[in-house]
Amino acid sequence: MKVAGKLFCVMLVIMAGMLIVTNPSIAENKASLSLVSVKADTAITLDAVAEKAWDKAIALEIKLDQLPYEPSNGYEGIRETKVKIKSLYDDKYVYFYMQYADPTQSFARFPWIKQADGSWKQSMKKDSTGHDNTFYEDKVGIYWEIKARGFKKKGCAVSCHLTEEGKNNGIEDHSAGRKYTNKPGETIDMWHWKSVRTGPLGMFDDQFVDDTADPKANKNWGRKGDTKLGGGYKNNFNADKTGPAFMNAPYSEQDKYWVLPNTKAEFVDTFKTGDIIPGIVITPFTGSRGDIKAQTSWKDGQWTLEIKRALITTGDKSEIQDVQFRDLGKTYYFGISVFDNSQINHVYHEGSIGMSFN
Repeated sequence: MKVAGKLFCVMLVIMAGMLIVTNPSIAENKASLSLVSVKADTAITLDAVAEKAWDKAIALEIKLDQLPYEPSNGYEGIRETKVKIKSLYDDKYVYFYMQYADPTQSFARFPWIKQADGSWKQSMKKDSTGHDNTFYEDKVGIYWEIKARGFKKKGCAVSCHLTEEGKNNGIEDHSAGRKYTNKPGETIDMWHWKSVRTGPLGMFDDQFVDDTADPKANKNWGRKGDTKLGGGYKNNFNADKTGPAFMNAPYSEQDKYWVLPNTKAEFVDTFKTGDIIPGIVITPFTGSRGDIKAQTSWKDGQWTLEIKRALITTGDKSEIQDVQFRDLGKTYYFGISVFDNSQINHVYHEGSIGMSFN
């Protein structure tokens, strides 16, 4: 496996477009990119359509052209794209409107396909790190600093650590890299939109990163989900993992890659060769993990995401799990990344972006 000579960074993605930078001195200083959130004068409808209120917000355009590593089984996803993002806010919420080019709408995340002999096979093509970039979903990540020294300069990279010579933090590890902050008490808010696992439910997966650097303490190292009361996603396989456990009833072509709560039914095999059953069962998060709402659409090779979150969250452990937009006179730093049908490989930018309120 060939790994890029940069700190590995699986950045979160969610949101809107960014300001076009034409000043060369600003373009060279990645940490100088800035997004201004403008006070909305009318109500915002979350529908992935830019109503008139968005006309007053200035778009920031960011070029994403960095890849953390080259998968051993090849990678045919996008290697460069431009994200355009706008932001609005009102007395209770902050909103983002984000668009980026992606020629393929990817929903086929580990689907079950019926074989000619009557068996079921789950589609997978994992690389040497144990991750897929063929049978997966599109994703967006947005990474917000809560408290992490060096974030303003380095952005995502401050908490992303390469696995080198089979070890990460002195521990044997086969993944390309891991996320964890460098000191106790440092945390980063991770907003993660997943086109299959959260997109159909109109939400992001609200997560965070802390300093956990041992898989015995947490299998995903520093990456953790916010406190939840219920909901989530679960792989769809039966007890012996030879086939699916659930299906949608009635069958829906629109939902053929995910099982929804209101149509979830025990799997009954009346299918023919080549038929598809979802590889994942999804239900809405409740509690802090469901704080971020979003409506999305893909059309003519472009994803559009319209996002909404409370300026100040109040859930359990919210002060260490969520960025709090409490002081509208302050600049808040974030980074953004896009995953094209890929489990961990993604395109991202160097440095951070500062967001202020106007």
